[in-house]
Amino acid sequence: MSWFWMILIGALAGWLAGVLTRGHGFGFLVNALIGVIGSVLGRWTFDKLDIHISGSLGALAAATVGAILLIGIANLFTRRD
Repeated sequence: MSWFWMILIGALAGWLAGVLTRGHGFGFLVNALIGVIGSVLGRWTFDKLDIHISGSLGALAAATVGAILLIGIANLFTRRD
């Protein structure tokens, strides 16, 4: 997958994760960062669960799941008032 598509899918996945967990996204750059890191985490998670993905929709699903996990982990370390 090219860098352009990876960043674009990562941004979409980060935005989806933000909407699902917070009700809104984080902004394009942070969405892309969360989505790209989430993609790595999601692919690792899918591999451990023996779930095989392919294509852009599979990459988007893995990145979104990974981004949601990443946000969940980050929320464990942040303090809410």
